[in-house]
Amino acid sequence: MKLEKNDLDSFSNAAVLNEYGKAYMVYDDTRGYTQLVVEYHVRIKIFNSDGYRHATVVIPTHKDESGERADEISEVKAVTINVEGGRLVTVPLDKDQLFTEAVSKYLTHTKFTFPNLQDGCIIEYSYRLRSPHIFNFRTWYLQDDIPKINSLFEAIIPAMYHYNVILRGPYPLDKQDAKIARGAFRIVGRDIDCSHITYGMKDIPAFVSEDYMTAPSNFKSAIYFELSDIYRLNGANIKITKEWKNVDRELVTRADFGRQMKHDHAFKPILPTILTGTLDDLGKAKAIYQYIQRHIKWNRYLGKYSESGVSKALERRSGNIGDINLSLIAGLRAAGLDGEAVILSTRDNGLVNDVHPVLSDFNYVIAKVNIGDTYYLLDASDPLLPFGLLPLHCINGKARVVSLKDSSYWIVPESSQKSTTQHMLTAKLGADGLLRGRLTTNSYGYAAWRKRKELADYNTTAEYVEHRDEKLAGLQIESGEVLGATELDKPFVEHYDITVKLYDSLQAGELFFNPFFINRINKNPFNLDERTYPVDMGSASEVRVSMSIELPSDYELVAKPEDYRMALENNGGRYLSQTQLDNSVLTFSQLLALNKSTYPPESYFALKEFFSRIIQQEKIDVVLRLKREQ
Repeated sequence: MKLEKNDLDSFSNAAVLNEYGKAYMVYDDTRGYTQLVVEYHVRIKIFNSDGYRHATVVIPTHKDESGERADEISEVKAVTINVEGGRLVTVPLDKDQLFTEAVSKYLTHTKFTFPNLQDGCIIEYSYRLRSPHIFNFRTWYLQDDIPKINSLFEAIIPAMYHYNVILRGPYPLDKQDAKIARGAFRIVGRDIDCSHITYGMKDIPAFVSEDYMTAPSNFKSAIYFELSDIYRLNGANIKITKEWKNVDRELVTRADFGRQMKHDHAFKPILPTILTGTLDDLGKAKAIYQYIQRHIKWNRYLGKYSESGVSKALERRSGNIGDINLSLIAGLRAAGLDGEAVILSTRDNGLVNDVHPVLSDFNYVIAKVNIGDTYYLLDASDPLLPFGLLPLHCINGKARVVSLKDSSYWIVPESSQKSTTQHMLTAKLGADGLLRGRLTTNSYGYAAWRKRKELADYNTTAEYVEHRDEKLAGLQIESGEVLGATELDKPFVEHYDITVKLYDSLQAGELFFNPFFINRINKNPFNLDERTYPVDMGSASEVRVSMSIELPSDYELVAKPEDYRMALENNGGRYLSQTQLDNSVLTFSQLLALNKSTYPPESYFALKEFFSRIIQQEKIDVVLRLKREQ
């Protein structure tokens, strides 16, 4: 109760005082299969009202596709502990405040919120989970977004089950003990010895998420289990961890995967229309890709497997990710092109296991078309993506190519284009203190894709321009036009006639003017004292700003930002700015280039300093002074 917030760190609003888990197996004679039992108990200190969110608990439970095997939650206990009048007061959770929510057909949440919350209180809860899902045993998350003083996990695993165990994260275990538990597992009248392993970690820092990262689960300290073998009582060995050749066979023969890739006959009647006027293979691939983009709308469901099938997806003009991209592969094959499937895990789903094939790691499928010595990765679920450009959520480490004719293999999808933006302003400063001119912005690659998605959120281009007027602080858009909104292989171009109020008038003898009013960086995106995970931008980027401003002829340049050059090591990026005055025309140029999509943790402080210096540079004004009469 006496623990203070600053005893651990300066920013956390709650902390785990002690966390304990125990997982073991029991054989259910009635149901005829092994179940996993998990006992969980945790005590959390709430420092202030910002920590109250940790007092709402969500316990997920799952069921299999048949609906017959499901997790069961029992013995939920929860209390809130406060100090009132110098005495400890404990308020238990009312069982009527325990709710269940069906999130999907296969996922249910058991939820409750602690009563009588006060600053400085302690909340404590425990429960028992009984689960038929033993493949991943029980993942133990040592690290969370609040600090933990102590976390201890006991795994009791029968000798007939063999698991691969992986410790992920930057911190070492403080405790790892193993012993034999004699006869701790009983099955059909026989007692089986178990491995009793204890894992512990103390004083675990909070995991702080920051911009430019993939799933936090990729980097948090945790213990993962994966069932590899089962040794039956008769001596037989059932290998659970498969080899890729077995998985290839399974995928290629599945009705909702490989057989959909072969469903090219669905395209035979419509192929001549799709390919009208196309001659070469690249033209054919683009035509089929664009057809799928326009004719099958994504129903917002992910999945590597087809839910409806190619024929129904084409007929209904709707489908999940599997329906869309397996249809694309079937269409490419119908045109005589070499189309393959690529299964992957999206950025928020975590990285895949590249040591053993674990199909449950993959939640997405895209298409790969091979043309000559080049291949293109395609996702037709987004009608605004140009040919060959993947959505950033698909760029997440290794992915597996599944072919109908060859063995599968790994590739690493990367952004095929960088995010490029060019701002060009030509303007004139009038005697009334208003800067009037034309601003043209050209966007390419991912920058163009983001602009097109933003435009699609508005009913008209005029609404979009109005929104840009609100977003461009200090600039007023008098009129504007947008080009390239639907021509995905061309830049997205914006032309705006703008005014900027720099001064009430030009009567003052000395004028201050900040030239960094386009794409100014006001906040450093990197603020941690330490970052143990990579900075993942998704793609390289480049932003250029160039201005040409005609000033009144009776003003001269007194001071300006120094011309500035700065570079990150190993060609990681660069920043340039230059200002000069020539015949009453002020010219200004700026370049910010980040040449890599991913930077390792050891580059974090260099990036942090890089942006800090840019912010300081952008605070410096241009100073103009009225010329003295000769």
